[in-house]
Amino acid sequence: MIPAPSRDRPGETVGRRPTIVDVARAAGVSKSTVSNVLQNSPLVRAGTRALVEKAMDELNYVYNRSAANLRGADVGLIGLVINDLRNPFFTEFAASAQMTFARRGYATVIANTDETPAVQAQVIASMIEHGVSGFLLSPTYVDEPEGLEAVRRAGVPAMQVLRRIDARTDAFPFASLDYETGGRLATEHLVALGLERIAFVGGLENRPVTVERMAGYLAVMAETGRDPVAFHGRPSRAFGRDMALALPAEIEGVICFSDLVALGMLAGFAQRGVRVGSDVRLVGFDDIEECALTWPQLSSVRCDVARFARESAEAMLGWIENGVQPPATRLAPVELMVRASSIGSPP
Repeated sequence: MIPAPSRDRPGETVGRRPTIVDVARAAGVSKSTVSNVLQNSPLVRAGTRALVEKAMDELNYVYNRSAANLRGADVGLIGLVINDLRNPFFTEFAASAQMTFARRGYATVIANTDETPAVQAQVIASMIEHGVSGFLLSPTYVDEPEGLEAVRRAGVPAMQVLRRIDARTDAFPFASLDYETGGRLATEHLVALGLERIAFVGGLENRPVTVERMAGYLAVMAETGRDPVAFHGRPSRAFGRDMALALPAEIEGVICFSDLVALGMLAGFAQRGVRVGSDVRLVGFDDIEECALTWPQLSSVRCDVARFARESAEAMLGWIENGVQPPATRLAPVELMVRASSIGSPP
């Protein structure tokens, strides 16, 4: 969120570099008027220029001419903010979105927030100052229910994808994948194989995305009279490996929060001497490329994140170019890819 104004100097921002929007607000003029002052336009009246210059002095505003030159070039600039670029799922999303923007002549500024709210606030503020035309955000979770207030104040179009941190989807449309159906498909698959003791492994407890991915699992377990059991933790290979080494022997099937957890479990089960596909059945979530390349091949809920990224980027461009705001909420379909980790290797 934008820091509160200082009590000592009206309109002064604290904790970040002031932007052209802050100057306009402090001077009581439009952003375009401030731009005209910065460009020494003769169209600005002397009194108005004095107000703007006074606001710039009070805010310690520093004109970023290189950013202004970029804004003045014949190129649109999109801010692409990603919560974890180390995860192949989000990397593929970012790459596909960036290429979609590039094909339409837009440059992309990509930032990895590393699941850190402070970094996210910093990069968003910087991108606003550099004049991005719009934001496509797969955000880091924050404590505030209105986590995109800084973007709202700047008046920049923004879409939330894969994660929602601002409840105002009328202002910040939300697009994601049908995770609940994915969890249902995976659980129904293991139930159809005759398994009784099925666990859900991975994901930080009570995080919205964890709740969404578990919802279908919990529903099917309840409908079939089975007792759910969950082991929560960071969605990483290391957590998956550790869980495979410690998993109770009575567990017959596992649905993982993500493929990274499932791939870690493959390694842990191999170390433990447990045969995946026969001793225990394993299903991942996301269907990253490695799922079809590992051994045994990993069953996974396919989200087709590349297509989802293209569609999200195209929706963002439609908003910027044509004023057509995307729907408040959209869920893209998923499907289950069945492989040897859940049904065993062919004879």
